[in-house]
Amino acid sequence: MSASDHGPNHYRIGSIQPWDAMEAWMTTAEFKGYLRGNVIKYMARCRAKHPDPLDDLRKARHYLDKLIELEDKQND
Repeated sequence: MSASDHGPNHYRIGSIQPWDAMEAWMTTAEFKGYLRGNVIKYMARCRAKHPDPLDDLRKARHYLDKLIELEDKQND
């Protein structure tokens, strides 16, 4: 199961998930930068969401899981 399978339902309405389209249209470096930027964004925002930062922490994990998948795929 990939990180693409775990996104919110509103990302799976169309025939392709938005980040799958971005991955196809961007260079690998650009797409990895997009994923890293979102991890940073959600990690930074979670501090402001006391006492329940879990939503943003889960979003950060979602983007990090996708980044890990890409790195694994490149190392195979």
